[in-house]
Amino acid sequence: MDAAPRNTPHISDSVAPDAAADPATGAASSAASAGPQDGLTRARVAAMIDHTLLSPDASREDVQACLAEAHELGVKAVCVSPAMLPVRGEGLVVATVAGFPSGKHHSLVKAMEGRLAVDQGAREVDMVIDVGAAIAGLVDEVMADVLTMRDAVPPPVVIKVILETAAIHKALGDEAGDQRIEELCHAVAKAGADFVKTSTGFHPAGGASVRAVAAMHRAVGGTLGIKASGGIRDADTARAMIAAGATRLGLSGSRGVLDGFPG
Repeated sequence: MDAAPRNTPHISDSVAPDAAADPATGAASSAASAGPQDGLTRARVAAMIDHTLLSPDASREDVQACLAEAHELGVKAVCVSPAMLPVRGEGLVVATVAGFPSGKHHSLVKAMEGRLAVDQGAREVDMVIDVGAAIAGLVDEVMADVLTMRDAVPPPVVIKVILETAAIHKALGDEAGDQRIEELCHAVAKAGADFVKTSTGFHPAGGASVRAVAAMHRAVGGTLGIKASGGIRDADTARAMIAAGATRLGLSGSRGVLDGFPG
């Protein structure tokens, strides 16, 4: 694929945060639970969702059911395992993962995984960093990992970089964890990523948190997209993530979340 001008996400095309999270605690303001007053309708939130099926035991029939539900719900994208590509996702953005879920793959393996996925129709690649390197402060290694992927899948393919923020906070604590997350966000932005993403949803430390999304937003809000993923199972949690700065949501239970929004 020939290189093209970078396809930086247009944050204005998504739902803008209705309230910032507190910079010290990561707690969302009251707008996170404001309900219909926050302007978040079912259709607007659906346009932010990556409807996701990454279960290791998912069958091709499950993928077809996922695609059908994604079309019915009107979501933005569907995210499936690379082994399930290609899929017929007319009207949907097709996303997949690389280095998933551990991030311990060699950078060249991740890059080839991304390249193969794009050749099979994926337009977005959610790659997992080596969170151990991130926790150890080896930010240059993380940046090099993303650069290798960017070389393999130039724009307009969208790269989302999964930081495993819960693991970072667990290892470093809240304040130092926030600082490391912000540092990583700046590094992956320099490497050409389009989004930062909280979690795989498979790490034992946990998934998305308002605190992590707020740290990402402080670092790169308005520059990169911010995807909250992992443990978002209801509308209140989704509202809190959006209020903190999320512009994309990774959900396996999209219907249950959308049922909590008007319209």
